Amino acid sequence: MSNNRNGYHLPIYVVIFRWIFRPIFRMIFHLLSEVRITGTANIPESGPYIIAINHISIIEPPFVIAFWPVAPEAVGAKDIWERRGQSLLAKFYGGIQVHRGEFDRRLVETMFQVIEAEYPLLIAPEGGRSHTPGLRPALPGVAYIVDKSGAPVLPVGIIGSTDDFLHQAIRFKRPVLEMRIGKPTNMPAIEGKGEQRRLALKNNADLIMYKVAELLPPPYQGVYADEQNHLSETSK
Repeated sequence: MSNNRNGYHLPIYVVIFRWIFRPIFRMIFHLLSEVRITGTANIPESGPYIIAINHISIIEPPFVIAFWPVAPEAVGAKDIWERRGQSLLAKFYGGIQVHRGEFDRRLVETMFQVIEAEYPLLIAPEGGRSHTPGLRPALPGVAYIVDKSGAPVLPVGIIGSTDDFLHQAIRFKRPVLEMRIGKPTNMPAIEGKGEQRRLALKNNADLIMYKVAELLPPPYQGVYADEQNHLSETSK
């Protein structure tokens, strides 16, 4: 019952956990909120791709994981593995642990293995929760993974996942929780060295977030509300 594709191995307990708990989480989300999902026709039927989401609270990753047609591999900050409850869920789901601000060769190799095995890979380019709806600048790591793997990016905008979501949900107010799925996008190739390469990576990371911002209402767009003011100039 375990999965093993092109060297990427999912332990049997992970496969069983996903099989049991994804439907349970779908049911919980339906009970606690009014779930709205659009753009499912944009999800590729096969092949690898990277799911890029906005990240306000702890709600977005399990929401996407629960309702995605197949269980995506998910990248999460090391902090998650240090919190009770969340750490247990992350461990049994088989989350990929990332250390913010550090280059981890093993982590990068794992993400490439996921893509080579043609699993979807879920990433929050902002690198952590914002706690407010407005998007923050993306970290360049996502652009590096996209460039080296050649995988297309599938932007996803989540609305309603603010920190007060659970406060409203447990009081049976059933707030709206919405997932908007954009079309797969291929990023420009990264060229040059040194500062030119750094700017190109930042530019691609910003391009990914602009695609996410296009799916969100103005209050959620944050620093990506005005493309002309924030898009990096790689030609410099």
